[in-house]
Amino acid sequence: MKEKMIVGWRETLSLPGLGIDKINAKIDTGARTSCLHAFKVESFTKEEALWVRFWIHPLQHNVDKVTVCEAEVVDERTVRDSGGHEETRFVIKSDLSLGSETWSAEITLTNRENMAFRMLLGRTAMHHRIVVDPTESFLIPFEEPR
Repeated sequence: MKEKMIVGWRETLSLPGLGIDKINAKIDTGARTSCLHAFKVESFTKEEALWVRFWIHPLQHNVDKVTVCEAEVVDERTVRDSGGHEETRFVIKSDLSLGSETWSAEITLTNRENMAFRMLLGRTAMHHRIVVDPTESFLIPFEEPR
């Protein structure tokens, strides 16, 4: 069995399939699904499949840098946030790179403009890969995408 990565409660990762080279994520064991900030989302059809184009500010406290991403929609789910509010969100799949490891994860899209982190890494994406040390931050050295 492969040894699990020990991570802090926040880490820097990348989403290479979306063109997001660097984003700080809160490692959130309370969230089932990972979540990514998108301040504008448009759905469209591509090759008879539902896709989304979304705009993101990948850097915390910086609204000048904008990345436009596209991904195929794999699902639409009703998600309840920590305040108990329900919202229907698009779900996409993307490769996620943390340190030297890369794997596929499902990610919901929502506006996180007023939140401290542009991304939450949820339990499903961590399963069998990650152990969280809540007293630490940024334990995994960030590796620039190749």
